[in-house]
Amino acid sequence: MIKAVLFDIDNTLYGYDAAHAMAWEALCAYVQEHLHMDRETFTRRHREAMDIVKERLGVDCAALHDRCLRYQILLEKHGLPLHHALTMSELYWDTLIRSAEPTPGIMECLPILKKAGYILGIGTDMTLEYQLKKLTRLQMLPYFDFLVTSEEVNGEKPDRKLFLTCAQKAGVAPEECLFIGDSLKKDVLGAKNAGMEALWFAPPPEQAAMHPETETIYHYDHLTKKLKCLDFSRKTC
Repeated sequence: MIKAVLFDIDNTLYGYDAAHAMAWEALCAYVQEHLHMDRETFTRRHREAMDIVKERLGVDCAALHDRCLRYQILLEKHGLPLHHALTMSELYWDTLIRSAEPTPGIMECLPILKKAGYILGIGTDMTLEYQLKKLTRLQMLPYFDFLVTSEEVNGEKPDRKLFLTCAQKAGVAPEECLFIGDSLKKDVLGAKNAGMEALWFAPPPEQAAMHPETETIYHYDHLTKKLKCLDFSRKTC
């Protein structure tokens, strides 16, 4: 029986892609005005800085998402003033969080799950600070009983530690958890490898067709039905 429903955040509880696009536009405008760097050059240098961060860290961890670190490395490499790093990071995150919009149906779904007695949790990559800011902006934080970030467990999804820590915080067995996320590898397969049930949220139809054995959900209106299926039949409904 499912007792805890766990969610990814980005592109699951809100539309990350659209919010990121707005933040990237603001960032490109800033570097063009203050660093005299065109979009193409900035995009290339940003990618190079990301590669350097990955090489230096050597492992998947929350620091990979530290934009201030990326900008620091970019500025150092090209002999540009370092004070821009903090301004660029704040501009990006402030714009993204301000632009974030809840995924259709989720604000109606969360109180229904809460009233039904499910434990609600978050399992997400990234640092706690910005994920809390997102959930606060989206007015979702009061619905959740706990969060687990990759920063907390020192490992990114699909690392089993993140999922098992979710179950531990929920106070239930992994098989009593349902994890919902947009990434097949990170969310769905990661959760299943930890012994949880999983739903793939809004995958591209062509990708979903390649994995017919994986249960999907395209709108939160259908979640309660899926929960009943898992509880009573353990089969796709």
